[in-house]
Amino acid sequence: MKLCRYGPKGAEKPGLIDAEGVLRDLSVVIGDINAKALSPEGLKALADVDHFTLPRAPAAARLGCPIAFVPKIVCVGLNYADHARESGNPIPTEPVLFMKATSSIVGANDDVVIPRGSVKTDWEVELGVVIGQRASYVEEAQALDYVAGYCVVNDVSEREYQIERGGQWDKGKGCDTFAPIGPWLVTRDEAGDPQDLAMWLDVNGKRFQTGSTQTMIFGVAHLVHYISQFMTLMPGDVISTGTPPGVGLGQKPPLYLKPGDVMTLGIQGLGQQRQTTKAWSRD
Repeated sequence: MKLCRYGPKGAEKPGLIDAEGVLRDLSVVIGDINAKALSPEGLKALADVDHFTLPRAPAAARLGCPIAFVPKIVCVGLNYADHARESGNPIPTEPVLFMKATSSIVGANDDVVIPRGSVKTDWEVELGVVIGQRASYVEEAQALDYVAGYCVVNDVSEREYQIERGGQWDKGKGCDTFAPIGPWLVTRDEAGDPQDLAMWLDVNGKRFQTGSTQTMIFGVAHLVHYISQFMTLMPGDVISTGTPPGVGLGQKPPLYLKPGDVMTLGIQGLGQQRQTTKAWSRD
């Protein structure tokens, strides 16, 4: 299934993309795409619904984050060897973890705001893993059982804040609008092998990132297992699993986003995003 949330910001309704690509209203069945809906029992109940009997939603409706409440975003840095090299970092021997503020979450096609004074705002297409049930000290062999589905994440990053301002990476990762998620959540049964998904990102129509989850250093099952050793993963949590090479930081010379730029990105079977960047203002 492809689950989504559509409508104006703050007033999204649960939705579903049927087998013919039509957006359907799920609010007649569930209240929202929440912990209950993401559980194995909740997903089975939604799968059993005759999707073609659901009301059609407006085809041009805005798509918000497909998860109603995201308790936390756990990110994995330098999880592609070639991206680690272009960033000037050694290849990690264990996953590098950092957090991204949930206040940075926006819909897949919402604008991205370049922070006040920023000159090094960058892009990163990433596979997002959505947790479906509470996971603590899980074994790697069972780790995927805790996954509800997958989505596209743009881990927008401010490199000066991240690298040059001291401390940890979080300050360059959690700015408002820096986590476009969606357009939908594809359930685990439909997404297929998470370690065999092509991914790409363009800026202003030029291809910068071309990669595949095949080249992750640490795969999804290992990441769920590993992170659960340090914190309890909750339903609705998103793990952003790292980016392939081609980010602005890695260009020669480096290239960063400016107001009016357009990012388009996608992952095989998980949909596409499109964001226009705009300058920060108090509005």
